[in-house]
Amino acid sequence: MESFKTRRDFLRASAVLGTGLVLSSCAGSNTKTTGNAANSPTPDENEMGGEVTATEDLMREHGILRRALLIYSATAIRLRGNPSSIAPDALQKTAKLFKTFGEEYHEKKLEEAYIFPAVKKVGGEAATYPDILIAQHNRGREITDYIISVTQGTKFGANNTEPMAKALEAFVLMYRNHAAREDTIIFPAWKQTMTGKQLDEMNDKFEDIEHEQFGEDGFEDALKQISAIEGTLGLADIAQFTAPPPPKR
Repeated sequence: MESFKTRRDFLRASAVLGTGLVLSSCAGSNTKTTGNAANSPTPDENEMGGEVTATEDLMREHGILRRALLIYSATAIRLRGNPSSIAPDALQKTAKLFKTFGEEYHEKKLEEAYIFPAVKKVGGEAATYPDILIAQHNRGREITDYIISVTQGTKFGANNTEPMAKALEAFVLMYRNHAAREDTIIFPAWKQTMTGKQLDEMNDKFEDIEHEQFGEDGFEDALKQISAIEGTLGLADIAQFTAPPPPKR
């Protein structure tokens, strides 16, 4: 069997295969009830809803970056309580992943190259955001470079523990607000600037950019990296974050 070149090819093929199985299993009953099953229209494979769209891709990528923010938040707390419990290497890997996957790919090659210009061109409320978001991208890159430079050693020194904690907290606060506005305002506005055909073309373009940047599948590789970092810091099991019951009244 010919291998699938992209995950979208796989999803499209899966949708077609699933449709075929359903139709074949139901053909007998449909023929009995209508007597004209052979002439029934075949669903369009592009309307089955199985394809990963460009906007879904953007939000999944935000999911990777949000997991990096959770690592930063946990690190800031530990730096103030027990700095020796934090391996600088784990924090540096997180920052490098944020840099390559978030800043150099997601921000520069997708948002700043395609999404923000389209949103600004249309105007309206959403058009007031891109300049601010780009300024935040630039500030985030400064902080990322700072994190990478400070984490070169084998442990945190007394002189950089508190500055690092503050930098991490400021970064997290900025990007939580930043990503939330993009998900709820910018990405929907960008989607509205295109027809269905144009959006499908952007799906393929974003896929090509991802492969050019990372190879076969940048998202899956980033997911493996962030999961491994979470494991080294004891953050992999989300059950530990389940909230306690509220106080009894």
